[in-house]
Amino acid sequence: MIACKNLFKKFNNVTVVSNLSFHVNKGEVYGLLGANGAGKTTVIKMILGLTKIDSGEVEVPRGISVGYSPETPYFHPFLTGTEILDFFSKIQKIHKTEAKQQIKSILEKVGLTSSAHKKVKTFSKGMLQRLAVGQSLLGNPELLILDEPTSGLDALGRMEMRNLILEMKREGKTILLNSHILEDVEMVADKAIILKEGMKLAEVD
Repeated sequence: MIACKNLFKKFNNVTVVSNLSFHVNKGEVYGLLGANGAGKTTVIKMILGLTKIDSGEVEVPRGISVGYSPETPYFHPFLTGTEILDFFSKIQKIHKTEAKQQIKSILEKVGLTSSAHKKVKTFSKGMLQRLAVGQSLLGNPELLILDEPTSGLDALGRMEMRNLILEMKREGKTILLNSHILEDVEMVADKAIILKEGMKLAEVD
């Protein structure tokens, strides 16, 4: 599904990713594990094409649909959860009738049905993270890329997010996630790569 080969990236003469290779198989949850500053988000942005690769290559099947949830989601604070998802459905040009059905289903899946018509400014950190994951599910993508989906959540919020990730795996989605929390990666990932200062320390099952 995703093949990263010898990725290398520098910012201002500082190496942030060095000779990194790994492969994500279809239908699995693959974790990027490392401390803050290990290069995880840079790797994700290179895969998404948001950051230029200095050398190496990323191979993703042509035409594959991708959903992305950033580490720090930003949504207009005076829109509701439903309005946020409706806005993104229009960007993706999802038909109005289909979008309405998807939004209802997604809000239920991420546990935000009861808060669907509340303004986002009233949302907790965990609710914002779940809304971001919900936004990434619009259009029913085959591949999900989740950047620190449990960051800043309390124990209950982390458990709910892990359960959501496992539910999406059961639905057949391929998921690449990064995290600095070992327990979260251990509980959801089929495989994981451990990064330190942009280099691979180990790959574990």
